Amino acid sequence: MRAFWLSAFAASLCLLVSSPARATLLANGDFETPTVPVGSFTNFNSGSTLITGWTVVGPQVSIVSGTFTQNGFSFPAESGVQWVDMTGDGSNASEGVEQTVPTTPSDAYSLSFWVGNIVDPDGIFGTTSTVDVLVNGTQISSAENSAGAGTSVQNWEQFTVPFTATGSSTTIELLNADPSNDNSNGLDNVTLIQTGGGAPVVPLPSTAWSALAMLTGLFMAKLVITRRRAHRVA
Repeated sequence: MRAFWLSAFAASLCLLVSSPARATLLANGDFETPTVPVGSFTNFNSGSTLITGWTVVGPQVSIVSGTFTQNGFSFPAESGVQWVDMTGDGSNASEGVEQTVPTTPSDAYSLSFWVGNIVDPDGIFGTTSTVDVLVNGTQISSAENSAGAGTSVQNWEQFTVPFTATGSSTTIELLNADPSNDNSNGLDNVTLIQTGGGAPVVPLPSTAWSALAMLTGLFMAKLVITRRRAHRVA
């Protein structure tokens, strides 16, 4: 029995300590900073770096509160409480956000993001939401969300785009590709992880260390009880 507890403890320790988690390389991928007024939005113009980690490309984008409503539609965030409207406040051009991150040449990466759509064929929000993906200025993908018909709530769809880094840094650019009469194109929960080669290791969260401490305590308690029983038998 003692050997069993020792093996269980060792296995748990290995699981907690030696299993690395892959960290997103992008900052502020859910656009939670800066904070915008609840139920409203804030516009950010071309070149702005006020959206933490990101630079605005094109005329304008907006950070929108997840409690914002307009024309009978509600616009919840996919992650957190805020999201980015790629069409800005009516500019409806080729515009969006970009971020440059350190990468390892020839290593594989995976970009994941969610596109928000409202189906409003007779209104101002259009029927599809399309986001173009550019890496170092070259378009590598186009993601279209056409879902959400029959509901008045913004629909979110996830897209994943793999690519191989060519240099020690990579610029990720996400641009609005909706027509000029479409006033809504959501972007949220953007992550970038390294999938080939060395992967960033995330330190264990406090919950993991708590679990490790609990396992250690249980093991030591069991060991003491086993020793006491052995002493009594002797």
